[in-house]
Amino acid sequence: MAEPSRDPPSALSADFMSFSPGDTASRWLACADLQQEVYCHLAEYVPRILCQGGGMAEHREEQREEQREELALQLLLLAPLEWFLLGGEPAAGLALLQQGGGSAALCGHVFKVGEPTYSCRECAADPTCVLCMQCFLASAHRHHRYRMTTSGGGGFCDCGDAEAWKTGPSCQNHTPADQNRETEEDPVSLLPPAVEERSCSIFSIILQYAVDLLTWEQEDQLPAGLEPPQRSDSYYCMLFNDEVHTYEQVIYTLQKAVNCSQKEAVSFATTVDRDGRKSVRFGDHQFCEQAKAVIVRSTSRQSKPLRVQVMHSALVAHQCFALKALGWLGQIIQYSDGLRRILCQVGLRPGPEGENSSLVDRLMLNDSKMWKGARNVYHQLLMNSLLMDRKFKKLFAIRFAKNYRRLQTDFMEDDHDRLVSVTALSVQLFTVPTLARMLMVEENLMMTIIRTFVDQLRHRDAQGRFQFDRYTAQQAFKFGRVQSLIGDLKYVLISPPPQWSQQLRTKFLDGFETFLDLLRCMQGMDPVVRQVGQHIEMEPEWEAAFTLQMKLTHIITMMQEWCSTDEHVLIEAYKKCLSALSQCQGGLPDGEQPISLSLAGHTVDTFRYQVSQEKVSIHLPMCRLLAGLHVLLSRTEVASRLPEQLPLGELSPHLLIELPLRCLVLCAQVHAGMWRRNGFSLINQIYYYHNVKCRVEMFDKDLAMLQVGASMMDPNHFLMIVLSRFELFHTFSAADLRRRYREANKDLAQQNTLIEEMLHLIIMVVGERYVPGVGQVEPLDEVRREILHQLCIRPMAHSELVKALPENGNKETGLERVIDSVASFRKPGVTGRGLYELRPEWSKRFDLYFHHYSRADQSKAEEAQRKLRRQNGEDTALPPPRPPPLCPLFGSLVNLLQCDTLLALEGAVLQWAVEPSGGGWTESMLQRVLHLVAMALLEEQQQLESSGADEDVSFTFSTRITRPGEAPSTSGSVLALLESLQNAPHLEVHKDMITWILKMVGNIKTTRERTSGSSVSVSHGRRPEESVRDKDKAERKRKAEMARLRREKVMAQMSEMQKHFINENKELFQQSMEDLEAAATATEHSPPSLEPTCVAHICVGPMRVGGAERRQLVTCILCQEEQEVRGHGRAMVLAAFIQRSTVLSKNRSRGIPDPERLDPLFMHPDLSVGVHTASCGHIMHATCWQRYFEAVQQKEQRRQQRLRGHTSYDVENGEFLCPLCECLSNTVIPLLPHACSPDRSVEHPCLETWLKRTNQQAAALDSTHRKQSHGAAQQVEPAVPDRFRVGFDLQNSFSSGVGEMINTFSMSAYKVGLKVNPNEQDPRVPVLSWSTCAYTLQSTERLLMDEKKPLFGSLPCRQDDCLSSLTRFSSACWTAAPIRTVQNHFIRLLSVLVPIPDSQLEDAPCILDVDMFHLLVYSVLSYSSLHSLDQSGRRSVDSAHLHLLHLVTVAHLVQVLLTFTTGELSMDQDGEESEEEQLTCQLYGRLRDHLGRCLPDISCGWRLWRCVRASVLPFLRTAALFFHYMNSASPPADLLGTGPGQWEALCSYLSLPSNLLLLYQNQRTLLEPLIHRWCCHPGVGQVLHGGGVLVRFPRESNRLIDLPEDYSILINQASSFTCPRSGGDKSRAPTLCLVCGCMLCSQSYCCQTEVEGEDVGACTAHTFTCGAGIGLFLRVRESQVLFVAGKTKGCFYPPPYLDDYGETDPGLKRGNPLHLCSERYQKIERLWRQHGIAEVIGHAQEANQTLVAIDWQHL
Repeated sequence: MAEPSRDPPSALSADFMSFSPGDTASRWLACADLQQEVYCHLAEYVPRILCQGGGMAEHREEQREEQREELALQLLLLAPLEWFLLGGEPAAGLALLQQGGGSAALCGHVFKVGEPTYSCRECAADPTCVLCMQCFLASAHRHHRYRMTTSGGGGFCDCGDAEAWKTGPSCQNHTPADQNRETEEDPVSLLPPAVEERSCSIFSIILQYAVDLLTWEQEDQLPAGLEPPQRSDSYYCMLFNDEVHTYEQVIYTLQKAVNCSQKEAVSFATTVDRDGRKSVRFGDHQFCEQAKAVIVRSTSRQSKPLRVQVMHSALVAHQCFALKALGWLGQIIQYSDGLRRILCQVGLRPGPEGENSSLVDRLMLNDSKMWKGARNVYHQLLMNSLLMDRKFKKLFAIRFAKNYRRLQTDFMEDDHDRLVSVTALSVQLFTVPTLARMLMVEENLMMTIIRTFVDQLRHRDAQGRFQFDRYTAQQAFKFGRVQSLIGDLKYVLISPPPQWSQQLRTKFLDGFETFLDLLRCMQGMDPVVRQVGQHIEMEPEWEAAFTLQMKLTHIITMMQEWCSTDEHVLIEAYKKCLSALSQCQGGLPDGEQPISLSLAGHTVDTFRYQVSQEKVSIHLPMCRLLAGLHVLLSRTEVASRLPEQLPLGELSPHLLIELPLRCLVLCAQVHAGMWRRNGFSLINQIYYYHNVKCRVEMFDKDLAMLQVGASMMDPNHFLMIVLSRFELFHTFSAADLRRRYREANKDLAQQNTLIEEMLHLIIMVVGERYVPGVGQVEPLDEVRREILHQLCIRPMAHSELVKALPENGNKETGLERVIDSVASFRKPGVTGRGLYELRPEWSKRFDLYFHHYSRADQSKAEEAQRKLRRQNGEDTALPPPRPPPLCPLFGSLVNLLQCDTLLALEGAVLQWAVEPSGGGWTESMLQRVLHLVAMALLEEQQQLESSGADEDVSFTFSTRITRPGEAPSTSGSVLALLESLQNAPHLEVHKDMITWILKMVGNIKTTRERTSGSSVSVSHGRRPEESVRDKDKAERKRKAEMARLRREKVMAQMSEMQKHFINENKELFQQSMEDLEAAATATEHSPPSLEPTCVAHICVGPMRVGGAERRQLVTCILCQEEQEVRGHGRAMVLAAFIQRSTVLSKNRSRGIPDPERLDPLFMHPDLSVGVHTASCGHIMHATCWQRYFEAVQQKEQRRQQRLRGHTSYDVENGEFLCPLCECLSNTVIPLLPHACSPDRSVEHPCLETWLKRTNQQAAALDSTHRKQSHGAAQQVEPAVPDRFRVGFDLQNSFSSGVGEMINTFSMSAYKVGLKVNPNEQDPRVPVLSWSTCAYTLQSTERLLMDEKKPLFGSLPCRQDDCLSSLTRFSSACWTAAPIRTVQNHFIRLLSVLVPIPDSQLEDAPCILDVDMFHLLVYSVLSYSSLHSLDQSGRRSVDSAHLHLLHLVTVAHLVQVLLTFTTGELSMDQDGEESEEEQLTCQLYGRLRDHLGRCLPDISCGWRLWRCVRASVLPFLRTAALFFHYMNSASPPADLLGTGPGQWEALCSYLSLPSNLLLLYQNQRTLLEPLIHRWCCHPGVGQVLHGGGVLVRFPRESNRLIDLPEDYSILINQASSFTCPRSGGDKSRAPTLCLVCGCMLCSQSYCCQTEVEGEDVGACTAHTFTCGAGIGLFLRVRESQVLFVAGKTKGCFYPPPYLDDYGETDPGLKRGNPLHLCSERYQKIERLWRQHGIAEVIGHAQEANQTLVAIDWQHL
């Protein structure tokens, strides 16, 4: 409003001034036709305010335009509506309304995309019931087991909805104030009558207006009454969103069509994707039509064209206002429940056209024609109004259900996501149990959903079954949409009714019948026939059928749950299912050849059918549903209570078992390799048939159906049919046929596998009783058994166990309720995850033939259990566990175990095992037979124990196995065969099991004798068995003893041979032994000093203790040759990796300077960017390395162009992998010999003399260089000191090979450090080499300090070698550069500390702008270039190093005192001041004298000295490291530990007084003028007054940002983060920088920026400003840490957030609450501070090639 005159439409500005909303409202109140009056007002103002021109304005201009529009909208359009509605000033009126309305009982907070949602796993009615974060934290559920996920957007918080929660429906904020108030009171009655009347009329006008415009289909006309007063020829070319075209296609098309830049096209595409439409051109009709034609033409080639409309600007303006008006309605009704109810009434009031004419109906039915933005706005309004009002929610649900079929059909044709379709509202309606049941009864909802579903799948075969062959992409898309119908059915069925009404029964059974029609279409779909001869040519389509099966699995289970809650429904459903199955199976035996089978004295009639020759299908949902219902009859005891109502007599067990048995035989034959020619599709089907996602309603139900059949048949008949279907009948019915098979050599392995599978099936049919209804067990027993058997394989993580258990419809497995009783939890370390281990007492319940084991699982479990038993000193028998008793309906199953046919089978297999030549049996076959025998014995023992004394036990297996076999196999009895096998040598593995069986037979015999009144005592009966066992134990012990003696003998022989070898090669070992002893003594005692008089360890200055006598022998990892490191020898190198780093940076905001103009000689104390070098420590000959690198380059060039660049290293940038450890490297460091010992014969001048002489030398050099550069002689030649030869040429002290490698590393440091191309002439080359040395030492010292490790002796070898080589290289690299360059550098460095006479150097930086350690390293390393010109031979370089150290230390003391702040220590020290404190105060006083009042007045010397000491310590430690590596001086013992005395040891090692202030005090006259000069530098005052970056000491170590303990706080932060570039849009992949805490919009077009000429994503761009190319990010919605290095490298790393089970949750799929694991976060931080990120990425990409292909630069 401040500058209306500057807005383009000046007419509006005039209106602003004169317009009064109150007057307009009064005029409306007085008028006769309100609608006409309001429409006139809108017709006049809307086109003038909104949509005034094209969208290509500047960003800031656009924002101003938007603000202007918002202001005009509010004042000219919305304010009159509010004045009219409230009859006065809106603010006061709304406040009054809000007071009268009371507090809301429902939360109704609508979730944004990515916002955290919480569901209580204990109290939620179903998984769709969720709370927002505020409600969750204020509810009781935060102490329960809860699930946390991120919202996809669009749902709302269920707080306050009593039906959504079993307990605690309301949080503290939404608890109703008056619990007893009649809830059905009409909220409209609380409104003033005038407001009620006005709101009713204005709401209906505005809603009518909005609906008319949003459903308007003409492009050029407007609804009646809205035509603008003056019609202009201005149009928009409007582009609409679809889900078919990609971003790239749209961007490319727009660039062509409307001639815009790439950036504008990206912006258009982003808006179209977000809002659903965007105007891409504004102008007259013809101008817009041209653009439309181009867009349609260029997008219609591949698929249907993009939707484009040319719309009149007035129409677009009104549509925009319609959306604003709907938003306004949504806000107004928040103030009062009465207004909400009135809006609901208006929306659902039927219109004049009758059916479906209400405004809400019109919106819903036109949903698929609207654009995304419009849909979102009106869906939001529906949620805020109809869904928040209980009465109208019910009425809306009825309208929704009535139109359900039409809405779904529209959705199938629509190409927008379900998220923006009105059909997505089904989750809000159908999950309310009372609503769902009401709709089921009144609108027959269940039948409607299923019928709609069946109608959509139109492809059928001749039998009416679904057919998914020719499965095109379009069909797949449609099939994906159809699945949402199954989701709706799941919502309806998710909670079974507590009470049934007769109507509900009828309607449910009608729906059930329709569901049976659906299953009938699935019964027998995708049949397969075995391929014989040649392999199948094309894999048949199988996935669609299994997708359907998976989706329906929960529905089928829920149907059964509903049936189980009402007896009448269960019986009727059972009857309907049986008759439907009978119709399906009507033609099963017809046309098949009837046959009669006889075995073991029994005969059965069946028909001939061979799975290996006929059609067979794996899809049998009808049979399986019947099996489930039959088990329910047993579980609910309906079968025993109401047998007369059940058609059990009609059941034909032969037919019931037929199809499931064929399916199981198919699986067995596939395992036996008989179906190999049918390809992978069949293998995949078998896999999913057994897989946890499908098995509950597939494999498990087939097994149940076999149990149903077996319990109703003669067991002999059942087994003969099984044998027949397995095609094994003849194998067992004729004794000689087996032999004939063997002679004909027909595929015996296949047949053996089939026998094993068949025996396994019998074990499962009898033994699988852990299903409630089959065995007398509880549902939790089943879960417990599943867990137990998973943990018998190996200890498992919680997530693995959850995956191994089937989920119910509520996504629950029941795991948490039983896991603690079965297993104990072992917490994870810094890596790995928490594991559950089986409690030892439960391993007794292990069943080797557990039906859900795959073959691999079974063998792993068997091995693990046998190993466990051996460890516990038990025998290795794995007998079956005691089974639970069967339910009465299945009671006869146990007779299978003792029937004649099974005994004949067992006898046959045992007989084959006894025969010596038996190639026709396998050990697993025998193992299964032993298992069956053991099961029978356990059953008999249980029956004996549970029966009373007078009862006769009918199960007489123990007596039956003593009978000899009947014809045709005239073998001995089963028992006799077992006894003969007991000591068979080829069956050692099974010996324990046979022993267990025989012992069991003895026990049962004894029990029977005892119960029959015999007086034989138990112990007497058992003695022979026990003696057998004792004999066994003794035998085992003897064998173990013999094995031990044998081992000892072998070891003794080996030791003897070793000694013999050493004696023969004595001189070889002598050398190495001496070396070893020397090394041992060296480590035991501190290293002996060279001179007996010098006790102290000193690393710098004339008194230093050198290590030149140490020879360095190294071995090349490539050619394995040993080599001594010498300056003139063959060059040896160390693989290394150089990278830029900001790990120590104190100022990340500093922009990256232009590399061409950057002067790196003075490092700022903020260390904003450094160059770090690391090494893996592996050494090579330089020539070997060059050959290796050339080979890598050639290999890279040979690779095809399309694969180029997809490696974990970039050869073009000189990267390679270390040949030994594959560590990422990009250069090599040359190895140089240790420094010489100091020369004791030369003089050591004092500081003053040395300074004077050095000054003269520097001045002379400076003058000479200037003269050479400019050619002009100076007026006064500076005096040249004695024997100092300015133009002296040096002899190179290194061989050409070593020199070349020095050059190689120098160029690498230069190239990486400055990001420039190599240039050997650049004077900055040596500086970068010194820089990487100084920075690497600094970061190493920080690391040691923070980890509280000693300064020396705690680094790993690779780091130690790297620092040693790097420092020695740096001290020699000046020889490779022009000496004049290095001398110039020294003069400039010296000029910071000391004035150089007559020099005309450009301004040296002030003392506060120089990092003192870098200054020390640079000046020490460049001093050699000056010293080399001194030919006197009387001066040592060591004294110069010491003087430089003294000077720089004093400068650092001054630097520390200048930046000292008073607020660091609050307590004062009592007592006498020490000398250090007095001197510190004195020096501080001098500085205050020089600088005036810039420095605060500090009287406390103790605080000053404490601060100085703490601040100087890092500098001294780093200097000690530097001189230690440069001069190879061994450190004192105190510095090898972390005890007291560190300071003194450090000072003495550096040849400094422990009171550092004495450096200043003793040379006061010399240093005073220097300090005065430092303080008077203009830069000092400027920095102290806030004019530059002031770094205070000691510098704090950088850490990664602090993360919240609870992960949901992060999710919440991320959900409120909006993309900075796309106008308040929510970011899809918010990503947090762990280094600086900045939230970024990753992986999106909107935030791409250009870096070095290439478009990169927000994260990659951020790494260049924040981490010098290295980035650590947390992808919040994926719970994933992302490491990025440069543009092409990256990897994912486990996040530091773990759930209660010690596991990460990438993608937040499991939804367990996550909490910060500080150890893991510290590990990530340590990686970062060690500069190990690039190495981790390299290793990850080498290990996983898929990582290489990811476009990391787009993240």
